[in-house]
Amino acid sequence: MRLLLVGRVAAAVLSLSTFVFLFLHDSWRRDNMFLVPDLILCGILLIGALLPDRSAVATLTVGFGYAAGVLSTSVLSYAVRSEFGLPSLVGAVIAAVLAGALAHDQRRSRPERRSVSPAASS
Repeated sequence: MRLLLVGRVAAAVLSLSTFVFLFLHDSWRRDNMFLVPDLILCGILLIGALLPDRSAVATLTVGFGYAAGVLSTSVLSYAVRSEFGLPSLVGAVIAAVLAGALAHDQRRSRPERRSVSPAASS
């Protein structure tokens, strides 16, 4: 469950830093194409960080996957303008790694199911 604790802390930090970024960069404009995705990112990660263990794993896995997509798009939008969005890149990489790690850990901790073929049961 150490991975879940790391996920919870990273989700809270990523969520809060994204929310603060919206204020620091006056991003509350209607023409900001990232406003709604950023708010969804903030919400799902913060909620996931606060949920009980079983629900947190699923929510954080989805939330980090979503965050990786939003932040990757942000990185590429900087690149189109010939700029480098280091905070977005760092966030995207962290989110992608944690989404993969949580999904892998969840799959590994699930009990193995044995399938019985119809021919074997007769």
